[in-house]
Amino acid sequence: MDIIWAPWRMSYVDGSDVKGSERVEVGGDADADCFICQAVFDVGHDRERLVICRTESTVTLLNKFPYNNGHLLVAPCDHVGSLGCVCEAVQLQILREIDRWVKVLEGLMKPDGFNIGLNLGRSAGAGLPGHLHWHIVPRWNGDTNFITTISSTKIIPQSLNALWEILNSSR
Repeated sequence: MDIIWAPWRMSYVDGSDVKGSERVEVGGDADADCFICQAVFDVGHDRERLVICRTESTVTLLNKFPYNNGHLLVAPCDHVGSLGCVCEAVQLQILREIDRWVKVLEGLMKPDGFNIGLNLGRSAGAGLPGHLHWHIVPRWNGDTNFITTISSTKIIPQSLNALWEILNSSR
């Protein structure tokens, strides 16, 4: 029997590391326990926070617990959990960042398609319902195979550090 090791997922399974690494001071209406707010304010530690891009109003980061290789999150910098709290200018910037990163991923990883979406509220699957974030999940024909189907196991062939390096060099 082959064994697939993914020890970095244990902190997700047991809930011991859902808040990220060392906490930093956050300002304004930010939430000190929110990993996205921590990424927004911890500017000097982008690699550790998995941040690959910042704009004036958004932050883009790797999903620490990805559904697939290349899984990104695009979020407003402000800690808001409702679409009505995001002004039109920030909504437009979020869409522009999603479009930009889809093009980057297409060029670097050559996926056959994407799942792009927002889980609005905990009952809809939002693991962090207080801070809106859009998922960009690259998909490849055949990326669901027997192991996913019969054992609820996903194989992700690239480390987060390697992906961060590739995406960071594309800026």
